[in-house]
Amino acid sequence: MDLVYLAPLAGIVALAFAAYLMASVLKESPGNAKMQEISNAIFEGAMAFLNRQYKTLIPFTVIIFGILYFVNGFGLAISFLVGATCSAIAGYIGMTSTTKSNARTTEAARHSLNKALGVSFRAGAVMGMSVAGLGLLGVSVLYIIFRDPVVINSFAFGASAIAFFARIGGGIYTKAADVGADLVGKVEAGIPEDDPRNPAVIADNVGDNVGDTAGMGADLFESYGATAIAAMLIGNTLFGINGVIFPLLIGAAGIAAAIVSTFLVRTGEDGDPQAALNRGLWGTNVITAVLAYFLASSVFGDKGFGIFIAIVSGLVVNILVGMITEYYTSNAKAPCQHIADASQTGPATNIIAGIATGLRSTALPMIVFAAATYIAFTYAGIYGIAMAAMGMLCTAGMVVAVDSFGPVADNAGGIAEMAELGPEVRKTTDKLDSVGNTTAAIAKGFAIGSAALTALALFTAFGEEIAKNPKLSGLVTGGHLVVNLTEPGVIIGIFLGATLPFLVCAFTMEAVGKAAFEMIGEVRRQFREIPGIMEGTGRPDYARCVDISTRAAIREMVVPGIFAVGTPILVGFLMGAKALAGFLAGATAAGVLLAIFMANAGGAWDNAKKYIESGKLGGKGSEPHKAAVIGDTVGDPFKDTSGPAMNPLIKVAGTISLIIAPLLGKM
Repeated sequence: MDLVYLAPLAGIVALAFAAYLMASVLKESPGNAKMQEISNAIFEGAMAFLNRQYKTLIPFTVIIFGILYFVNGFGLAISFLVGATCSAIAGYIGMTSTTKSNARTTEAARHSLNKALGVSFRAGAVMGMSVAGLGLLGVSVLYIIFRDPVVINSFAFGASAIAFFARIGGGIYTKAADVGADLVGKVEAGIPEDDPRNPAVIADNVGDNVGDTAGMGADLFESYGATAIAAMLIGNTLFGINGVIFPLLIGAAGIAAAIVSTFLVRTGEDGDPQAALNRGLWGTNVITAVLAYFLASSVFGDKGFGIFIAIVSGLVVNILVGMITEYYTSNAKAPCQHIADASQTGPATNIIAGIATGLRSTALPMIVFAAATYIAFTYAGIYGIAMAAMGMLCTAGMVVAVDSFGPVADNAGGIAEMAELGPEVRKTTDKLDSVGNTTAAIAKGFAIGSAALTALALFTAFGEEIAKNPKLSGLVTGGHLVVNLTEPGVIIGIFLGATLPFLVCAFTMEAVGKAAFEMIGEVRRQFREIPGIMEGTGRPDYARCVDISTRAAIREMVVPGIFAVGTPILVGFLMGAKALAGFLAGATAAGVLLAIFMANAGGAWDNAKKYIESGKLGGKGSEPHKAAVIGDTVGDPFKDTSGPAMNPLIKVAGTISLIIAPLLGKM
């Protein structure tokens, strides 16, 4: 059998396993009528957002499809459409799974911790298996049809375009709701986070799924597709058919490892859910490494060991970036506790400490990326860089599963609060939720790391495509693109590329501010005008708050999207290939640094608040707690909107550059 057919087979197996997990979750009891009512409201809000978001993106998708069809032909156009469609399907599957399982997790928490962990993790694994399965299935089937990795590279562009809007739209949605719920509910009204009296509480619960399930899933789906195609393009140049199919085989190995490792995620009633999830992550990495060794040896012979080392370097990035992220964001570690201590003198010192922590946290991950790049290149050349990225991304099935577990656990706790269940249930859901906060931070670190390595792989593939362009032979030395950093066009490209992430951050931060302003006004209005809300006799208008978040997210995601898609095209056609190479370098460096800074600062602010809420430094309601709530509010768009937007931004630039590479001139 042709080895390439193993890849779509693995993709089908992943989707079948996702269907099995979904069926097993839906068999669980959804709880009492009140729990089901709340869960259905969250589900309806999530679907309303996704429907409106994707309807907004349909005209954009049709226009790009038409341009690709008339400029590049049917193959590139259909590949773009398949990538966009698969990304949207993955979002729907994940959102359905998590919003249908939240009340079931709450009900399971009434029986045991292990049962609640099992329901929430299986729900997250539906999204994880869907992302990996659809990614591998889409890329491999398109390759089998067209037999040319150049033709299918727009699959990644379709995925990245959807991911960028999903990340930005989802981030604006969730933070508008979160900020409104926190500032008015917790600070002004003095009620708990998930109190049913808060009009923004349903929108806030919907937002957890929109950001950490649909947004993260689309982000990693895009990375998966872009990395596989970049590795296939480079492999085709260096090794022919073996270099093309090997990334697909590694993707299949990662799926097999993730499926086996899901059965390692178990705990006892007094056990540690984090340790259970870590077993799943470690199992996936170890099994993938073992399979990669045998696959590399089989496909490449003596050269296989160097490629295996490159893959392992990517797997090690998984582990190290997760550990570094946990250190800077966990409330059990010094950086987070330092921010909590700074809260004793007010919100200003809290914010100063949080910014400093985020800035400091960029150094170690960048050293890890640099070391992995050096090792991969030393052992396997430019193909090794792409395979390091593929090594990291092939574990996405488990990473997305662990990340999507978080919103389920968070929603379960909210449902327990709103349905007025006993304290023993909330104790169990709180235990899961605290683990979910850590896994969310680790997954953000993984997403940033994967984006960095994916961007390097795309940049390398871009250089290889430029080298094939006969119009640009003067830029090629020894068969590779050579860029002179002393040339003004290159320097200008670097400056423009480094500027783009800051502009997109500004747009998205302002978008959250505008949306939150509208949400705060609405929550205050309802507290003021609806009789009996604070007494529990009046019912808030939850749907109005959901609609505000949805409309704001759709409205505000358009301008950053236009900048992200349009800027590399303008630079490429107006200034040429060398300037675009500089642009990619600048955008990648600045985007990765901003992503790490904002994600870790936001996570540290969040957990500094939780550290105080645990009873330290005066506990809830104290002056340090009020300062920490303000810091957390600043950190919300950092970690859940602007920071995550950097990942698809740098990948959109890379995938577009790959598509237009054959059309560029020197300039």
